[in-house]
Amino acid sequence: MQEHDVIVVGAGGAGLRAAIAAHEAGADTAIVSKLHPVRSHTGAAEGGINAALREGDDWELHAYDTMKGSDYLGDAPAIETLAQDAPEDTIRLEHWGMPFSREEDGTVSQRPFGGLSFPRTTYAGAETGHHLLHTMYEQVVKRGIQVYDEWYVMNLAVSDEADPKDRTCHGIVAYDVQSGRIEGFKAHNGVILATGGPGQAYDHTTNAVSCTGDGHAIAYRAGVPLEDMEFIQFHPTSLPSTGVLISEGVRGEGGILYNEDGERFMFERGYANNDGELASRDVVSRAELTEVNEGRGVNDEYVYLDMRHLGSERILDRLENILHLAEDFEGVDGLVEPMPVKPGQHYAMGGIEVDENGATCVDGLYAAGECACVSVHGANRLGGNALPELIVFGKRAGYHAAGKDLGEAEIETGYGDDAEDETGPDVAVELGEAGLDPSPAGGVAADGSGQVADADAVLERAVEAERERVEYLMGRDDGVKHADVRAKLQRAMTRDVNVFRTEEGLKRALEVVRECREEYQDVFVEDPSRTFNTDLQMTYETRNLIDVAETITLGALVRNEFRGAHWRQERQERDDENWLKHTMVSWNGGNPSIWYRPVILEGEEKAYEPKIRSY
Repeated sequence: MQEHDVIVVGAGGAGLRAAIAAHEAGADTAIVSKLHPVRSHTGAAEGGINAALREGDDWELHAYDTMKGSDYLGDAPAIETLAQDAPEDTIRLEHWGMPFSREEDGTVSQRPFGGLSFPRTTYAGAETGHHLLHTMYEQVVKRGIQVYDEWYVMNLAVSDEADPKDRTCHGIVAYDVQSGRIEGFKAHNGVILATGGPGQAYDHTTNAVSCTGDGHAIAYRAGVPLEDMEFIQFHPTSLPSTGVLISEGVRGEGGILYNEDGERFMFERGYANNDGELASRDVVSRAELTEVNEGRGVNDEYVYLDMRHLGSERILDRLENILHLAEDFEGVDGLVEPMPVKPGQHYAMGGIEVDENGATCVDGLYAAGECACVSVHGANRLGGNALPELIVFGKRAGYHAAGKDLGEAEIETGYGDDAEDETGPDVAVELGEAGLDPSPAGGVAADGSGQVADADAVLERAVEAERERVEYLMGRDDGVKHADVRAKLQRAMTRDVNVFRTEEGLKRALEVVRECREEYQDVFVEDPSRTFNTDLQMTYETRNLIDVAETITLGALVRNEFRGAHWRQERQERDDENWLKHTMVSWNGGNPSIWYRPVILEGEEKAYEPKIRSY
């Protein structure tokens, strides 16, 4: 058994920043990651980091843009914390050696991004995430922070009191991919989940194959609610053949979108008369798919993104990586011809419910980054707001887990006095027909035995449970292959829980998710080896994807309105009277419960009043 004060699960941007902060606060800190840190998916982030750094900009403007972009479903304490902390944390990165692009006078470059009222996206070419990872990994190495890379975290070691708010996280159970051994890692102060997004729930995604919602699922099964999971961002510009991301920086630099007829449709078709290609991502994605669906798409599949007019000097200086991606994956030379693009699953606005210090309702368990929902992004994330979230809330989670006083959080976690159970009669019928609990009925996650055990006993029991599970999976001679279950799940999610959603399609997807859960009961691990057994790891990941896909689909089914990235055919307007609230899903012993929590629109000095969101 390994022991540390703070254990960080995941070594992307949020995990590295959390580990650095915990170490700075005096904690013996370790990172446990299924990937080497610089292979984490943060490295695929291209666009930049939003921070109010220049004269004429300020954090209040950044906060307002973020709240508007969230379609008024973000929580003001989180949004204002992000906007206030981002400048200092971005400058700290520069002091650590982050090679930001610069203007001729030496100042750090900033470019316009969608939904921003000021060009505040700070960038390093079109490889901002790559440089961010390397910069922070250098700091981890410099500080001597222990990194257990290629260790896959199978589960949390959490006590099992009936009420999740009474539970404590004592550590994790992890599988050493190299040797095949399973060990417990004891955390004296806390565990921070920084495991990234759930993009592999879809078959067309900008996410890496490692993005399997592991943190979401293990926290969810431990009793932590998942918040606003229905809000999935589809990036407007991914390459059709692979889903590889083409940065919003192309449009920020002046790239234009046009359809098969040569129309610059964002303006000419009235989708965003003021901001055009730099409207919010949900607006642009819907516009592109509308063009395709109405017969104006290229090859009935995609539209064109053109940057030729920017000139080779500017492209090579600021967007060179985009040229390589277009050439390698589509055979297109972006200097002389337009690039084909279409929306692809990109980001989860929802996630593990946390407060602005990264804490969940389970004592000693934290989350930060894309796997967490604080809620900064609400119903729609603005481009350039993901990387500041990593560094701001990764830092705060690390400090708090290490014992640093950050003040009392304003955002409540767990099922409490402000929770709402009523879903409305129509939704209750829908959930009842699906065999699901329409409300918590007094107990959010009553799967604990109520037995009290010390930390070592909780950890030993968790380790033994995973060892037994592995022996069961490895001991079977035949059954269902996890890859078949995963492919079935991904097809259903891409078909029915995409940019455009219907009640019929969501119910069909939910039925497929439940079929996948049934089929998974007969899953087996085909690879008999005990070392480097990625088949075993991916079998675990597929279970996590099933759990996360169910919460995404359930949230989309019950939220009967059109808000941000969530478009419902049956309701073509935002409904603030009934739906200005967060959707919460709790595990409840495997029978998910739906409940709600009010959005916090009261900021530090003002209240954010919901307005019509137009660009």
